[in-house]
Amino acid sequence: MNLKTKTKPVSRISISLPDDLQSSVDAMVVQRGFNSRSQAINDMLRQHVADHQSINGNEVMAGTITILYDNSRRGLQKKLSDLQYKHLDEVISSLHVHLMNNQTMEVILVQGPAQKVQIIADQIITLPGVVTGRLQLMAALLPPVYSITGEI
Repeated sequence: MNLKTKTKPVSRISISLPDDLQSSVDAMVVQRGFNSRSQAINDMLRQHVADHQSINGNEVMAGTITILYDNSRRGLQKKLSDLQYKHLDEVISSLHVHLMNNQTMEVILVQGPAQKVQIIADQIITLPGVVTGRLQLMAALLPPVYSITGEI
């Protein structure tokens, strides 16, 4: 059955959940401020599909690489900068903040084929001195940053 909304056609489906899982979903809907179970489940499914695509596909996706690193580690910041420069086509921007105990959190905005972005994330996350890191991809694209049209 197709139901029409203002933006896109949608399909209505039915799912069966154990009572305890339904209670947990309902509590999450309230805690996170979703308008409905459908909205919450839609959000979860989109994220799950994006995770699947990032592992198994090579679609162009946007996302972030978030890392926590030891900023007292000699040469690490240069290596991080060099890796980002090496992948200028995929690395859109980065932001870092200095935390306590010689730690820095950095968020790197990326876009590109999922497998290539995963390789970049792995290169960054596995550098000695990086405490932890995670790649988060979404099935979405950034608009072009700049277009060369020849017009002034």
